[in-house]
Amino acid sequence: MTTPLLIGSCEPFSGKSAVVLGLARQLIQQGVSLGYGKPLATCPENPMAPGAPAGPGAELPLDPDLAFVGAILGLEPQQLLPSLQVLDAASAHARLLRGDLSATESFASLQAQLDAAGDPLMLLEAAGSLSEGLLYGLALVPLARGLQAPVVLVHRWRDSRSVDALLEARLQLGDLLAGVVLNGVEPERVEQLREEVVPALERLEIPVFGVMPRSPLLHSVPVEELVKRLRARVLCCSERLDLLVETLSIGAMNVNSAMEFFSRRRNMAVVTGADRTDIQLAALEASTQCLILTGAVDPLPLLISRAEELEVPVLKVDHDTLTTVEVIEAAFGQIRLHEAVKATYAIRLVAEHCSFERLFARLQLPVANGNPQHC
Repeated sequence: MTTPLLIGSCEPFSGKSAVVLGLARQLIQQGVSLGYGKPLATCPENPMAPGAPAGPGAELPLDPDLAFVGAILGLEPQQLLPSLQVLDAASAHARLLRGDLSATESFASLQAQLDAAGDPLMLLEAAGSLSEGLLYGLALVPLARGLQAPVVLVHRWRDSRSVDALLEARLQLGDLLAGVVLNGVEPERVEQLREEVVPALERLEIPVFGVMPRSPLLHSVPVEELVKRLRARVLCCSERLDLLVETLSIGAMNVNSAMEFFSRRRNMAVVTGADRTDIQLAALEASTQCLILTGAVDPLPLLISRAEELEVPVLKVDHDTLTTVEVIEAAFGQIRLHEAVKATYAIRLVAEHCSFERLFARLQLPVANGNPQHC
């Protein structure tokens, strides 16, 4: 009989996939056979017809998270549960007009998947918030109640006001809330949270499995994603669009100030006017992952030649600088964990900062061995 474990969050892009990878790797290392599923696809590559329910013989959507997590963990295809519905505007509109909010069909399909699964533990990554997926019958709280499945919440912690969402989750989930992982904490505040906030949350019957610091790498954006969002032209180094951008810099100062500023930054995307060759060349000599040029003029051949030598992609956009910056800033922290280097780092981060012994005991799984972990 397969035991489901739900990994959820109170808001999107809180780090669920990172915790799934880290937790799953620990379980696999202890010899626990497991599977992975994402009942509600949120980024489908092969969506169903809008509003079409999943059923026997139906073409189910493929969420990229399924394939990526499966590949990183070395799971076989039969260990991955296909998504049951796809969260997009078209299918949501169709379901809303039908007025059918029944969860019976989706829940029955999920239960059938679990009954057919051969692994004793199934990690199910829930939708982005407590309410997301209600229209499809696949929201976190109803699923947890229906399956009587314990829930691990991954929660971005900003300050003590962040506890409100956890209290709401505790109210709705009750004893099904197995515990939480606080994520995205500024590194200099991690120890303070462990010493002050974690005991306070434990007294509120919110078990804490870990406090994870914010990672620029995990919030980084591939240059290819910026190309898509900006609808940019790639002027050179199209084979290097897999580079990861961690920070954003705007080249609007004089070249001396720019050089000093760039020297303190790492893995930058530099946005500057196409006519500012001095700034562009200065940026190329720093830790720059891509140059993004605004304005009507074309860059000088000298710039393109130097960028090719250093293998730094140069992008040209039609937007003005302000719009370009807004698009890039919106991308940070909203990119899925689809790069192997990020996955490797996420697994290490979870191992260093989380302790799941209480969860393993609740699931009647082997308790983790090795060095004591922070919690």
